[in-house]
Amino acid sequence: MTLTRRHLITSGLAFAALPATTLNAATDPTLRTIPSTGVKVPAVGLGSWITFNVGNDPELLRASTEVIAAFLDEGGGMIDSSPMYGSSQDTIGHALEQLGRRDAVFATDKVWTGSMADGPEQIGATRDKWGVTRFELLQVHNLVEWRGHLDTLFEMKAAGQLGHVGITTSHGRRHREMERIMKDYPLDFVQLTYNLANRDAEARLLPLAREKGISVIANRPFERGALPRRLEGAPLPGVAAELGADNWAQLLLKFVLSHPGVTIAIPATTRVEHVRENKVAGRGPLPDAAQRREIVAHFQSL
Repeated sequence: MTLTRRHLITSGLAFAALPATTLNAATDPTLRTIPSTGVKVPAVGLGSWITFNVGNDPELLRASTEVIAAFLDEGGGMIDSSPMYGSSQDTIGHALEQLGRRDAVFATDKVWTGSMADGPEQIGATRDKWGVTRFELLQVHNLVEWRGHLDTLFEMKAAGQLGHVGITTSHGRRHREMERIMKDYPLDFVQLTYNLANRDAEARLLPLAREKGISVIANRPFERGALPRRLEGAPLPGVAAELGADNWAQLLLKFVLSHPGVTIAIPATTRVEHVRENKVAGRGPLPDAAQRREIVAHFQSL
């Protein structure tokens, strides 16, 4: 594909300054730089699939607000959601309003509709649910109607209505199509599944992202909790102690974040203690290449 002049222009746009609370290195020293804009974001973000789909239940809303409060207290960063995730967007907006912290996150969401014409309306509804003035990142969810929606998102970015543009996939699907888009479009972000049990992205997508200067968001770092449950009771590899990982969840997250092609991981959780554990994992030492090989070999031996 030949890039349009608009795509080439938007790929070089400067990015407006984020609120200082989002970039507070004093509370989260492990910051990652977005290559296309130079913006720094904490390596451990927060997903919202399933965990924040709580409807109007007051107790579950309170618990979700406590999770987001802990996340912000530990340095904040990216909170990611989607119109696909039920009431998750409303839950995030409720929490940010209750906490008075609407501008304290790297607000990240998606467009998810088979109609390009319906995209702007959906984005507007999403913005209203969050209660933010603009998003730092919008992504085309699972590549649905991606050509049309990318046009919309690049136009928003050119107009200063959006900070970054991305695309997503999950469960290892549509990697070849994602690869073609990464080669042809000036994306700021791609989001994909990457974890110790699912390392397909290592073959082509993660190296290509590094080559193209595209930030990578790793979703499902715990396979929706299945990996820690599978490994419960299994001995940790010796390298865990060297890395300061007290449990499998922390080691799994350190493994994801240690890949040089990964920028941010977005584990989802309903528990405050897990938010804090995840943030600690992101701040401490990460495995080098040899330690990564040891972790993989140990995992495969179990």
